[in-house]
Amino acid sequence: MQAQHVGGNYVELYLQNLLTGLGDGAVIAGVALGLVLAYQGSGVLNFAHGAMMMYSTYIYDELRDTGDFVFPLSLFGSDRINLLGTPEKGELAAFWPAFIIALLMAAVLGLLIHLLVFRPLRGAPLLAKVVATVGVFILLQSLVLLRFGTSNETVRAILPTDTLTILGTRIPQDRFWLAGIVLLTALVLTILYKATTFGLATRAAAEEEKGATLLGFSPNVLAAGNWMLASVVAAVFGILAASLSNGVNTVNYTLLVVPALAGALVGALRSFWVTAATCLVLGMVRSELSLLQIKSWWPDFARTGMRDVLPFIVIVGILFLKGRSLPTRASLVDVKLAFAPKPRNVLNATVALSGLALLGIFFFDRALRLSLYESLTSTIIVLSIVVLTGYVGQVSLAQAVFAGIAGFILGKIALETGIPFPISPILGAIGATILGLIVGVPALRIRGIQLAVVTMALGVALGTILFTNRWFIGNTGALPIEAPDLFGVNLAANVGTDFNRWEYGIMLLIVTALCALFVVNIRRSGTGLRFLAIRANERAAAACGVNGAAVKLQAFAFSSFLAGLGGAMMAYLRGQISGESFSVFASLALLAFAYLGGIGSVSGAFVAGVIAPGGLAVALIAKGFSGDSIGTYANLVGGVGLILTAILNTDGIAGKIARDNQAKRQARSKQIKEEVLLKAGWGKR
Repeated sequence: MQAQHVGGNYVELYLQNLLTGLGDGAVIAGVALGLVLAYQGSGVLNFAHGAMMMYSTYIYDELRDTGDFVFPLSLFGSDRINLLGTPEKGELAAFWPAFIIALLMAAVLGLLIHLLVFRPLRGAPLLAKVVATVGVFILLQSLVLLRFGTSNETVRAILPTDTLTILGTRIPQDRFWLAGIVLLTALVLTILYKATTFGLATRAAAEEEKGATLLGFSPNVLAAGNWMLASVVAAVFGILAASLSNGVNTVNYTLLVVPALAGALVGALRSFWVTAATCLVLGMVRSELSLLQIKSWWPDFARTGMRDVLPFIVIVGILFLKGRSLPTRASLVDVKLAFAPKPRNVLNATVALSGLALLGIFFFDRALRLSLYESLTSTIIVLSIVVLTGYVGQVSLAQAVFAGIAGFILGKIALETGIPFPISPILGAIGATILGLIVGVPALRIRGIQLAVVTMALGVALGTILFTNRWFIGNTGALPIEAPDLFGVNLAANVGTDFNRWEYGIMLLIVTALCALFVVNIRRSGTGLRFLAIRANERAAAACGVNGAAVKLQAFAFSSFLAGLGGAMMAYLRGQISGESFSVFASLALLAFAYLGGIGSVSGAFVAGVIAPGGLAVALIAKGFSGDSIGTYANLVGGVGLILTAILNTDGIAGKIARDNQAKRQARSKQIKEEVLLKAGWGKR
């Protein structure tokens, strides 16, 4: 009898966890339904949609707490205006006015993002749109940090919180309310898209913009309406569900885009019903996994992160099985690929840049020397992005993960086997290469934005299942790194109170130069030509005898090896390694600054390293500011810069310079040719 009673308790516990997960599923559905709306309206898969939900929720919470509406930027010396009066101590402002104002703000936010960011990017390359969503992501995060601070905001419950008893277990009512609102929203959106002129026109434009235009519908107006609606839907569920978790912060809502992508892809980015139902199921299973992974019989190596592994598995399965059948959007505007110039004056550039770096290593103070080292390590990882994305056109949002894997392997090898430098970092990079090849397998069937989705999900999954797992990183949360030693010379970055030593700087400079020359030689070789052929047109390249599968896997191998070397150098620089440095946020930032620097060139990688967070440019600028003002606004400026670069200059800083120089050389060559012909009597008289 006792066994039956215990078993009954177990069943009730599992059922309770399963049904409680409806709340998690509802907020995921809010993001996913918004993703489908934005994609149907404009063809943009918005990685910043969770951040849009977060921003609207903060606006609502501040209205309830203080009655103030907070402006994104200070206006006339103030960053807020009181709209609802100041609540009495311990009280909140009225719900409905705060809720309506927050939804209006969400609609305006969606409209502005469409008008200012994605409407100008209609004919831009895919990568430009991905980078623009990253820019919006960074911008919204920065605005929240500037206006609301870093603390976790607790939001008062809105829906009924009394419990219901189902099969002997008690479940809060708000979970069922949220699930019902999700299904009702899916029904309303389905009717809107199938029975109204707006919905039918949006579907027509999603299939063929030209046809919708001929019928008298403006794709831009339709896209604006869908962006506003998508933002409002996300805001509704963000606000209603904010009290279910431990509050809202700049991380938890933004990362909901990964499970939301899983739900949206199961719905083929079309079906609101399938998307909503899938998200509810995902929420319940994620909740159940949270319970299972604390059980004594659960494997030790999988005690964290299983909630995030589930969406990754769903995304890979859907894209691998149905990737080619997922909808794409035809555009009226031709796209342009990022410029990938053939390197020139390699010897002179190598000597000049190495000389400047040596001057910094020996004459910078410790703080600037650290920023120089951060720039060089970032450059190595960005070089991996140049190979994979700039040369082959495969968008990866997991390069920081490859770097982190190599760093952790380096630490494990040195501590547990005693394998010395330089073999240990090479083995770490080989480990990253193996992971890169595994990730490259789905790329044989999927590409572009779909591959970006897979790699982002991978980054989130590995970031939690490995980089926060005590089984992997040890009980302290950070894995110590053995100091590199070569022929009796200590190459550690820090020894006692001697920080950022020149010995480490020389080693890092040599590794950076070798990696840069490796990428230069790839671009100048037949391998580079095959890479560019695959990027331009896979079918045409195959017709010319290029093995697309082999070329892609080769690119993934080269790219992940370079990222692994960068991760190893970063581990040596810090003396220990933790998962915080290699999160999906780090991958997004690296891709963004690679694009800003010039993703198609080696020189662009150096520019990206200099302007990256913690890099030399930020440190030099900071010397002219007092306090932490530069640190406060650096990400904000970076987000705006990424958006402007994606819109105005798809080649990035170095790419723009290279393209202009090429145009000047061509113009000069043409002028010389005309002068020769004129002297020979064949020119114009």
